[in-house]
Amino acid sequence: MSVASPALNFGPMTEVFQFLMEIDKLKSVQRRTKVLGTQRQENSAEHSWHFAVAAMSLAPFAGKDVDIQKVIRMALLHDIVEIDAGDVLVYDLAAREAVHAKEVEAADRLFGMLPAPLSQQFRDLWNEYEAGETPEARFALLIDRILPVVMNLNNQGQSWVENNIRLEQVLSRNAFISEINPLLWEHLLVHLNHAHEQGWLK
Repeated sequence: MSVASPALNFGPMTEVFQFLMEIDKLKSVQRRTKVLGTQRQENSAEHSWHFAVAAMSLAPFAGKDVDIQKVIRMALLHDIVEIDAGDVLVYDLAAREAVHAKEVEAADRLFGMLPAPLSQQFRDLWNEYEAGETPEARFALLIDRILPVVMNLNNQGQSWVENNIRLEQVLSRNAFISEINPLLWEHLLVHLNHAHEQGWLK
């Protein structure tokens, strides 16, 4: 488990700065997808930034019932638990199930570093994202899932090829997108079938 940095005294802000120094460790959590045009894997902090900007950019397509500011906050917080739990391939269902308890423990530890009421506010956002039931959580999950797919479509299927991912896996894990944004799913299907034809997906 990660160990918190020593706390410098910032008076009533001390716990906040300690939390901010601790989450800097997210920059060291590597994901499977490489930064476009490079041989370097992106890290989870970069992914969270990309996710937040994507939420802002896709706001016109979110629907009137979606609070984009909440989606942006979810984007910035959703992967913080990977500091302790690590990144798990979305298509590895057994590993995803096995890591869940570790992620909950990480949420307890990391968000617990903050003073009230911030601690509960951040944890509630993380819980809402994980439950995936509100319009904001569903839209956030759509973005979280589609970004690595689109990166692979622009990277000759890099992480798909390296992890022997099949077209059926990508379709199955992302089928919920068709319920949230049918037009996006329609376009995505065309690109995924093309990726399969190119051999980027088995």
